[in-house]
Amino acid sequence: MDTKEKVPLDDVTYDSNGSRDADFEAEPPADGGLHRNLKGRHMQMIAIGGSIGAGLFVGSGESFNNGGPGSVLIGFMIVGALLLFTVQALGELAVLYPVNGAFFTYGCRFIDEAWGFAMGWDYALGWLTVLPFEITAAGITISFWKEINIGVWIAVFLFLLCVVQFFGVRGYGEVEFALGTIKVAAVIGFIIFAIVVDCGGVHSKVNRGYLGAHYWHDPGAFKNGFKGFCSVFVNAAFAFGGTELVGLAAAEAADPRKSLPTATKQVFWRITGFYVISLFMVGLILPSNDPDLLGSSGANTKASPFVLAIQMAGVSGLPSVFNAVITISVLSVANSCTFGSTRTMQALAARGMGPKFLMYIDSKGRPLWCVVIQLIFGLLAFVNEATAGSTFFTWLLSLSGLSYFFVWGSICLSHIRFRRGWMVQGHTLDELPFQAQFGVIGSYIGFFLNVIALIATFYVSVWPLGTSPNATDFFQEYLAAPIVIALYIFWKVYSRNKGGFFVRAHQMDLLTGMRTFDLDPLEDAAAGRRKSVFVRAVRNVV
Repeated sequence: MDTKEKVPLDDVTYDSNGSRDADFEAEPPADGGLHRNLKGRHMQMIAIGGSIGAGLFVGSGESFNNGGPGSVLIGFMIVGALLLFTVQALGELAVLYPVNGAFFTYGCRFIDEAWGFAMGWDYALGWLTVLPFEITAAGITISFWKEINIGVWIAVFLFLLCVVQFFGVRGYGEVEFALGTIKVAAVIGFIIFAIVVDCGGVHSKVNRGYLGAHYWHDPGAFKNGFKGFCSVFVNAAFAFGGTELVGLAAAEAADPRKSLPTATKQVFWRITGFYVISLFMVGLILPSNDPDLLGSSGANTKASPFVLAIQMAGVSGLPSVFNAVITISVLSVANSCTFGSTRTMQALAARGMGPKFLMYIDSKGRPLWCVVIQLIFGLLAFVNEATAGSTFFTWLLSLSGLSYFFVWGSICLSHIRFRRGWMVQGHTLDELPFQAQFGVIGSYIGFFLNVIALIATFYVSVWPLGTSPNATDFFQEYLAAPIVIALYIFWKVYSRNKGGFFVRAHQMDLLTGMRTFDLDPLEDAAAGRRKSVFVRAVRNVV
């Protein structure tokens, strides 16, 4: 094990442990020039708090208003469960194939090239359109203290994003680590605060005393019946969106074999602690019929259920502190937008599925033209200066919320198809450097839950809350679906891909981009003493 056996992988030399050889550090990095500069701490923070932003802190208020605290808790638990299965499947694929453009690349190789094309561009478009929204949200949070023309703050935040891009992927990682730490601390602090309030430990102007589960009984845990419950899913998807970025970052991780499994396990704590528990506590100390929740859509921070809950408790100064946290969170997600879209567009171009100029990566590992396009999309935030700005953003965001279900479902299906091809081509599970803790069964469950979420969203898109069926509401909720179908058909016709929907198991490319590992003898011995899948899954995830 002391001798270094050179294994070529994407024009980079690795030793037998799968790590880059120091003697070749000056050579062009893997994946067409991307630098592997993300450390383990970066990967863990991307997994834990990378996309906590306006979707959780503001958008969840709409879910409380439409479905009540019971629907929010169950809905977010369902989406959280499907994400837990999804990220585990993604972790197995990304450790073995730490390639740029992870999700769509796996879709091309293990499902169908046209489907991978559709997923790639749908995902890239989603992040392109979310950036102006997040910048707008950051500007609106400032109005919590003082009303200043939002165009000023949009310009400031766009400038800050441009500065971050100068430092490449390392800059992204460091910014996410710093901002993610603040977000994690704030959510933990809110949970502790909410427990104190619920137990009657805060004396406001209107002393509510011990609350317990009072608001679950009056006004009630559920609102608007089954339709109210179904309305939670898109908001939950938008709030959880970005969890899969840990897989996309694998192509630029210094040691994906070590950092990626650890990061995927952190997702369990993120889902349970920072989403489910925090929203459960909000439902205990804030009534779902609070009139201010009616404005909790888009980026209206003043209607954030977290801020409203703190204001109702009557603790002076704390609402401003949490509003500052929301501002930081929104800027963090805006930073993630740039990373997610640019890496996906570059990978699409490298595969011949996009304009060739998008392939260009400079000497510092930055997909320069992709970054320029993303920042140009950020300029759309200035549309807020127009009177019809809110309508424009409603249509713009319709491209992103639902698309996450397609991406997550595709990751699960890619894992299912990969396992099939792996076995058909004569490989065993012991050859995998990392196995999804719930196995292929978890991917089947994750895929099923994604389909259920799409059906539930379709139901409330056709029969929206509080109004009769109409085309406007349907396409504002479900626009991503026809776009995905159109992209799929376009590539089938353009590429003259006459094959079926699935790549046949015996024809799958299992070698390109694979990182070679030599397992330690102690690991092999431990593999022989493995317990059941379920026991191992609980032990490793928890």
